[in-house]
Amino acid sequence: MKPFLLAGVAALALGACTTMTDQTETAPAAAAAPAPAAVPDNVLLADWGGPYDGVPPFDRVRPDLFPEAFQFAIDEQAREVRAIAADPDPATFANTVEALERAGARLGRVGAVFGVMSSNMTNPDYQALQREWGPRLAAASDAIYLDPALFQRIRAVYEARERSGLDATQQRLVTRLYEGFVRRGANLDAAQKQQLSAYNQELAGLFAQFSEKVLADEGTWIVATEAELAGVPADVRATAAAAARERNLPAGQFAIVNTRSAVDPVLTFADDERLRERVWRAFVNRGDNGDANDTNQTIRDIVRVRADRARLLGYPSHAHWRMQDTMARTPDRAQELMMRVWPAAVARVREEVAEQQAAARRLGQDATIDPWDYRYYMEKVRQERFDLSQDEIKPYFQLDNMIQGMFHMAGQLYGLQFRENSGQVPVWHPDIRTWHVTDRQGRDVGVFYGDMFARTGKRSGAWATTYRSRSGLLGDRIVLGSNNNNFAKPGEGEPVLISLDDAETLFHEFGHAIHYFLSDVHYPGLIGTPRDFVEYPSQVHENWLLTPEILNRFARHYRTNEPMPQALVERIEAASTFNQGFATVEYLSSALVDMAMHVRPEGVEDPDAFERETLERIGMPREIVMRHRLPHFNHLFSSDAYSAGYYSYLWSETMDADTWGAFEEAGNVWDPATAERFARYLLSTGNETDRAEAYRQFRGRDPDVDALLRKRGFPTGTAE
Repeated sequence: MKPFLLAGVAALALGACTTMTDQTETAPAAAAAPAPAAVPDNVLLADWGGPYDGVPPFDRVRPDLFPEAFQFAIDEQAREVRAIAADPDPATFANTVEALERAGARLGRVGAVFGVMSSNMTNPDYQALQREWGPRLAAASDAIYLDPALFQRIRAVYEARERSGLDATQQRLVTRLYEGFVRRGANLDAAQKQQLSAYNQELAGLFAQFSEKVLADEGTWIVATEAELAGVPADVRATAAAAARERNLPAGQFAIVNTRSAVDPVLTFADDERLRERVWRAFVNRGDNGDANDTNQTIRDIVRVRADRARLLGYPSHAHWRMQDTMARTPDRAQELMMRVWPAAVARVREEVAEQQAAARRLGQDATIDPWDYRYYMEKVRQERFDLSQDEIKPYFQLDNMIQGMFHMAGQLYGLQFRENSGQVPVWHPDIRTWHVTDRQGRDVGVFYGDMFARTGKRSGAWATTYRSRSGLLGDRIVLGSNNNNFAKPGEGEPVLISLDDAETLFHEFGHAIHYFLSDVHYPGLIGTPRDFVEYPSQVHENWLLTPEILNRFARHYRTNEPMPQALVERIEAASTFNQGFATVEYLSSALVDMAMHVRPEGVEDPDAFERETLERIGMPREIVMRHRLPHFNHLFSSDAYSAGYYSYLWSETMDADTWGAFEEAGNVWDPATAERFARYLLSTGNETDRAEAYRQFRGRDPDVDALLRKRGFPTGTAE
């Protein structure tokens, strides 16, 4: 199932966050294809060459190569799939299911490369390709899912699965394949199938449109002067000065680029409230300025088409359709978990605001806390209560050292070893570094690509991607994958210092990498995991960042190389649950609005109004804004990937908190037996077994929601 359901082409092309997910919405093939032909002389169509069983030719990629490559690969895969559907022999697991697992390998490679270029190095040419090929890929995908002859064979294997000698893993693959086809419309009549394909093509074009508009607004900047940046740390000012030079601004001006890594430090440290407000408004209004990049109409169209599609497929809403293949299963279960946490988070925000108001009064300032003030006064309270400042922590978080820290974590827990081999494999930008990954016995595991810095043409946020996964059926042994972050790159010769939040992001994305390097699955169709499981391994691995071993060994001052003083380590530990009201409400409000929007059977007419009304209904504190407002919510509107699924971070964090509890209960968070059990049951198995049952095998029970509340410092005792 995996190659032609391709976790790479449409999702990556449209900017989705892809990492170990079951992205069945990304399946190109064509209904009609020319006769087999010789492979054109196009580097994108050639088998990957070079070391490590072949690596992508990122250094030779050009936009003009993709139309030929996509069309040839789509046609080739269509021939492969048609041959399976037209096989005169009775359908079997081998000639139908395994054959589909092998189909589309070339298209998978083309899609992997296009995903990198359109997410990390986009320009008008790649954006034009997204607009043109998104709908074509959607139509080609539907040609497979809606092929009645192919589905008849899949159904025959499915109906015979328990009496045809298949083992449990094979039966699971067949069941998931059959159910996936049904969810994608295989049981519709001919007219309904035509309408479904039209919906999918329309959505593909809208996703590309949304991504393009948001990226344009993220390419803007706020100009500031030296005086306005009073209070901002020197390294942040240096980064803003470098951004100004890159944009040819006059001497003495600074550019605060409209991305989170550039904006958050200004909101945290700038003494000038007017600057904070200008920066905040530019950031939260991305996609919502009533200009050519306004996304409200695009969102309205996306939500409408999603609702129409769900109705056609027989589901009450888009959320019900999307959640069929998740651990939560229904919107109600996801909503129940979110609302167990929401009241405690809002109550904590009230306490945090009161503390900030008191701090403002002590400073002789207005005690009204506006959204652009929250981070600033939060930092003042942190300093007062814990004698701890983010500015004090940051000099110890040098990027290179923290990268070595995350490698140390992987080595201690799982035996993974990372040796830098930059220059030995092609990359898409000079900033990219690569590492050869081996296991304890020195055997090849994979190649890790690190794309750490923000740049023009790179989408915002952080994500992990695989270009080749381990598969016994396909003989793929060496995993190729990347982490993609958006840390602010300083000027030439300046140290690369990252904030505590950035360091957590670094370890989070590396948790995805650990997951894909340890995954050892036979059938490609069982590599991907449910959306509300996929963030679990990444969130677990954030926990090791603030352990004494990582801080003492790798948090070293960038000037003196002295380790972080023990007193500072202890103050960081004491502040571990600080500001969790803000962090939880900022995230959870986004998840609640996402779910509220996508359970509506009729869509929404005015996204801005819907956002305001929903936040008012749930009691959103006025001092905080959603982490991702709808007009720039790429998770929801650049693909289907996280739509009705942003709750999944909280669902995953429930397992994460309970898993961390297992390490703590072992008496050592580096306990090798617990790490081995975690890897054996949960990290290496992909989706070969039900993920809830796999968790029970690891923990001996279901996850405890109270563990999540304790981790965030909220009252416990009421969660189940």
